[in-house]
Amino acid sequence: MSCSLLEFCRLQELKTVRDFLFQSGRTNEPAAEEKNQTAENELTWDTSDWESSWDNGDPKEEGADSTTTTEDGATDPGSQTAPWLQDCVVSLSPCSDLLVVARQDKAVFLSAKWRSDDSGREEMTLAVSWSGTLSTDEGECVSSSICIPLASQKRSSTGRPDWTCVVVGFTSGYVRFYTENGVLLLAQLLHEDPVLRLKCRTYEIPRHPGVTEQHEELSILYPAALVTIDGFSLFQSLRACRNQVARAAAAGSDVIQPPPLAYKKWGLQDMDTVVDHSSVGIMTLCVFDQMKNASILGGFNASVKGSPPAMSQYVTVGGGPYTGFYYAVEGSSQPLLSHVALAVASKLTSALFSAASGWLGWNKNKNEEEAVQKQKPKVEAATPLGIRFGLPDSRRHGESICLSPCNTLAGVTDDFGRVTLLDLARGISIRMWKGYRDAQLGWLQVPEERGAEREFSPSASLPRRHALFLVIYAPRRGILEVWAMQQGPRVGAFTVGKHCRLLYAGYRLMGVNSVTSQGWQLHTQQVCLLDPTTGALRTVNIPFHLALSDKKSERAKDMHLFKRLTAILKSRGVEPDFLESEAKSALLDIKHPAIKKQALESLLSNKNAPVSCLTKVTSALHDSLKQQDPEEVDTALLQLCSSQLKLLQLYSDIHDLHSATDTEASAANDSSGLDGIEDELSRVGSILQRYTQLTSRPSVSFAQDSPDSPLPAQAFLSQLECTEDGELRVIHKSEAEWNQLGTFMFWGCLCGKSPLQGVCDTLQQAGVSPQQLLSLLLSVWLQREKEVLQKQEDTVRNLHTLLMALSNMKGAVEESWDTQSISPWWQQVRTTCIQSHNAAAALLAAFVAHRAAKASITSRADSKFQSEWEAVSLELEQWVVCVRQLEDVLVLQTLLLVPCPQGAAGGAAAQCSIKTLLEGGTGGIADSVSKWVFRHSLAPERLKEILQKQEDREAEDREAEDKMEDEQEKSQEDTDRTAELLLAVCQRFPHSLSPDLLFAHCCWEYVVQWNKDPEEGRYLCWAVEHLKLVSSPHIQLGISTMMWSTFIVKRFSAAAFLMEKVGKAPKDRLCRRDVGMGDKAMTSFLGCCVQLLQILMEADSAVEEVCAPELSVEEAWCGAEGPASIAELAMEQRGVHYPLVQHHCLLASLLHAAMTFSLKVKPLGLFDSKGKNAFFRDLTTIQLMPSGDMDPGLLSIRQEFLLRVLTGWVQALDEPSLSPADWWPSLCLDLASLLQVNPDILRRHLVWELYNQGLDLRAEEVMLEVEDKDVLGSQLLVLTGQRLSHSLLHSQSQTQAAMELLARLPPTLCTWLKAMDPSELRCPAAPLPQTSRLVGRLIEILPENHAQYSLALHLLEAVEVLTAED
Repeated sequence: MSCSLLEFCRLQELKTVRDFLFQSGRTNEPAAEEKNQTAENELTWDTSDWESSWDNGDPKEEGADSTTTTEDGATDPGSQTAPWLQDCVVSLSPCSDLLVVARQDKAVFLSAKWRSDDSGREEMTLAVSWSGTLSTDEGECVSSSICIPLASQKRSSTGRPDWTCVVVGFTSGYVRFYTENGVLLLAQLLHEDPVLRLKCRTYEIPRHPGVTEQHEELSILYPAALVTIDGFSLFQSLRACRNQVARAAAAGSDVIQPPPLAYKKWGLQDMDTVVDHSSVGIMTLCVFDQMKNASILGGFNASVKGSPPAMSQYVTVGGGPYTGFYYAVEGSSQPLLSHVALAVASKLTSALFSAASGWLGWNKNKNEEEAVQKQKPKVEAATPLGIRFGLPDSRRHGESICLSPCNTLAGVTDDFGRVTLLDLARGISIRMWKGYRDAQLGWLQVPEERGAEREFSPSASLPRRHALFLVIYAPRRGILEVWAMQQGPRVGAFTVGKHCRLLYAGYRLMGVNSVTSQGWQLHTQQVCLLDPTTGALRTVNIPFHLALSDKKSERAKDMHLFKRLTAILKSRGVEPDFLESEAKSALLDIKHPAIKKQALESLLSNKNAPVSCLTKVTSALHDSLKQQDPEEVDTALLQLCSSQLKLLQLYSDIHDLHSATDTEASAANDSSGLDGIEDELSRVGSILQRYTQLTSRPSVSFAQDSPDSPLPAQAFLSQLECTEDGELRVIHKSEAEWNQLGTFMFWGCLCGKSPLQGVCDTLQQAGVSPQQLLSLLLSVWLQREKEVLQKQEDTVRNLHTLLMALSNMKGAVEESWDTQSISPWWQQVRTTCIQSHNAAAALLAAFVAHRAAKASITSRADSKFQSEWEAVSLELEQWVVCVRQLEDVLVLQTLLLVPCPQGAAGGAAAQCSIKTLLEGGTGGIADSVSKWVFRHSLAPERLKEILQKQEDREAEDREAEDKMEDEQEKSQEDTDRTAELLLAVCQRFPHSLSPDLLFAHCCWEYVVQWNKDPEEGRYLCWAVEHLKLVSSPHIQLGISTMMWSTFIVKRFSAAAFLMEKVGKAPKDRLCRRDVGMGDKAMTSFLGCCVQLLQILMEADSAVEEVCAPELSVEEAWCGAEGPASIAELAMEQRGVHYPLVQHHCLLASLLHAAMTFSLKVKPLGLFDSKGKNAFFRDLTTIQLMPSGDMDPGLLSIRQEFLLRVLTGWVQALDEPSLSPADWWPSLCLDLASLLQVNPDILRRHLVWELYNQGLDLRAEEVMLEVEDKDVLGSQLLVLTGQRLSHSLLHSQSQTQAAMELLARLPPTLCTWLKAMDPSELRCPAAPLPQTSRLVGRLIEILPENHAQYSLALHLLEAVEVLTAED
């Protein structure tokens, strides 16, 4: 609310600093000085005499609202030594992390460090990091210094400086640059006069468009010259020097002398003495000022340039005139001295040459080098710069000038004890303060706070406003004052020590530009006050509103109070008493109603404020508003206070009722309304127990999400609001908050820990509608299902009591309600139960509500008819249906909660409710169970077995009792609990879960899941298996057609075209690219396609022989509204064209065979043009199919492919990893008839391949079906000869008997055997008994007149001889 001095840092080792700087002057002091420990600890000289004289001469000023205009007449007695810090050159980095104190030729650098105080709090201190002598020439002393922080060039920088450069000016004219550790980086003699003042200007982001962007600059003032160095080049040079010094130190080599800096040098003309200066920067005159200056300087006939020139403005103070204004026009002359460029070039050359000589082993004489260094460099003359105008005052001499951050104002001190405020743009003095001898000046620029009011104002997008304040430190009076600009009052005054130093940098980081400063937070202090007595560094904190007028200041003061209150609310660990007092004082001090309302809402929404604090503060504000004039009080604010007080009182009352130790017992007379509910509970007891077991499994949750966590008052206030008629309305924000509020109000009552009637009466008196209370009660009942089931009897009884109490409230059940119509009150209960996914809690609530509604209807009927007849109403019928539905849902939900076994598909358990099942349509129930079957990976055969047991049980119910007992014992041994649960669900839904419907939905679920992940081929296989189990051909036909058109045909056609393209079974990569699955998955997919099309053909054949099934649902679930079930959609499908299905089945079989045995084939090339065009068409359309005799060439290709299939199958028989099915030969024979290929050729080939493989027994079975035995005999005769040739001629172990046999054989047979090639046999070493049996078969099938019959006889004789010898 007002100005304040804040200590942010403290100096350490000040005594060490003073002793180091003054050690030469203190050696001759008396010994009594050393004994004065008090003076040593205070770190100052004994100056009490003249201090007291100043104190007596000047009154202390502590007020913040009065100005001082008296002339300061105090004089320095001169008999005492001045305070030690006043004799030193002091400079502080704007980042406050480096302080330089120098005197004569010595200096001490103090760097920032963090330490913990006694209380453990972190605080920043400045400790000595370097001390030593800076001068290198004899007799030179430090005359000025500044600390320039250099910005980091890293992209990750956030505004902290990379390092700080210390710039020191000497009386010899030298300017030297040092690191924070005292390492000399650069030294240059710019002028042969003492350096008077060093000043720096850094980049500032322009706050307004059109403002000239100022460049960075270092300016050095000499008695008659001003030198300026461009900031960009200085930044680059300093970085290069620092890097070169670091590299030289690391390598242990000498530092190469850097080239000199480029600079501009102005000779200040027409001014007697100059003691201080300010470089204002580049300015551009407006057209009028340009014409005015041209006419003054050039006369009446002066010419004016078209564009105003850019000028650098310099303001100096001193004497004759008192203040001078200089303007250097940019570009008019070449102020950058030409010899500087030559010096840079020569210096670089010498540096490179010296470095090269060091590399090459050449070393100059060190004495010569020292002689060169001792020679003073040549100093060039300055460019004359004439004064434009000044403020003449012959008796007044300026002492210092301080430029404002906005570069438009400057404060000047003089030897008359005045402080003058200059307008630099107009060049005039606009204000003067008296009585400030030896004053020190600084500026503060304060941005406006972003308050809520300004955020929503039309000017919110405009730049933030800034207020400017002048800080004046008067050491003679020990007072620090703050004045608002330009003609504002004094807004702050502080009594401080008389020996302090006001440190004002006036710049920030060097090396910053408009790009790199984006998003930076520059941590800089504008004004700091250094107190040498305590070593404290303090900064001035000024609120923005102190710069505003009275009306705006009041609003700004309110915003400041609100901001302060917000800061207190955000801080942790605040004491409740302190929070209460601060909040109360802030709310009472804020004047503006809108801000007061915002502050109150912020307090009420704070989680750290206790309820008692909120109540007391709101009550105090309410009382203060009541005491004011009613016309001046904001009505909305008063209503807010009264409504929040009412809500706080309600919160406290409910909280007290729940925390009371004595609770009411449940009313005994209410138990009469629960007659018969035990029977209902026992009826569903077993399923409730199973449901409880499944839902009580441990789960992970966050502690803050626990429903038992207390409801904060702030959450309670945010969910309730007062209406205009004084009633309370609950705001439904989110389910979590709604449940939390319901838990706060009713959970204690449901557990029996709180007085039920007391809570209901309190809520009724507060004005909460019974409908909202009912909704809250049911929400907490349903949400806390686990706890409810653990204490079932008690919670049910308490729920009944609460429900009856709410029903008896005014406005609950309408007085005009006709018992023959549906009551909105009870309909609300039913709607909540119907929508709930917590089946058990909803069922218990329905039991209780059913009893309560029945009691209410009975009481109304008794009062109306006065009879003993039982009242029958539509309301009770609705409850009967609802209870029935909830029992069904409970059983179904229990099944869905059964955890999946390991290795199953898994997934989250589905949640169901009456509403979701009704919205799911007639197939919603079967769809839920089918998803459960998929999650549990229940095999089709297993599902069929479970459903078969259900049918067996229904049949057993009609058999004798003794048989039934035996069968029950057997079924109990075979059926696990999950199967029993599934049977229970099927019994609850006999129509919706009939076997055909369930198999149909399971089939569809599996094919949907397969479509999501085609790599899982077993999903499609199980879908086909489920489809086979559907007994109705109508449903089979429809589902097959939908599966084919929706999921199968696209991938099937892609597989066919891919195989046609590559001409063989494609590899895995190609299959994945074109079909979307691997080669193994594609083989399985094609096999499923064959089975699916076969099912489709069988269903199409049987559909006319069987009547279409009638699909029905249970009576309680007739109100289903939603999509049609899969079975209904299947019944609506059109019939298929059988030849087209058979045509596709033929292609699928060929593709499956090619993929199974990795055969080369172009499948579409096995068909003519008509056959190709018919593929992949809609199966319900009639296409032109192939007919008549085929081209012989096409038939030969088909025959060759089928023969290769049989060969592949026979070869795979001996490979255990393949184990092909036994139905492949029969399939090939069936395909042969469809492809017009002679099947006998296939049989003969199969017999030959089986004998070739050594499978003689299988071959003999097939041989019986061969028709043309003569051709087969000729083929097998060659095979027998190959076997015998291998035994006699090519065997590794040829016996003597075999050789003798060869000699006895007829020459014809011997020649024939030698011509045989046994390498063609895959199993040449067949056992001789098998070969003997084969020859016997040959004798049987060959006729005696056959040309090779005699050869067969010779073979038989040879085999018999060999067999006899073995």
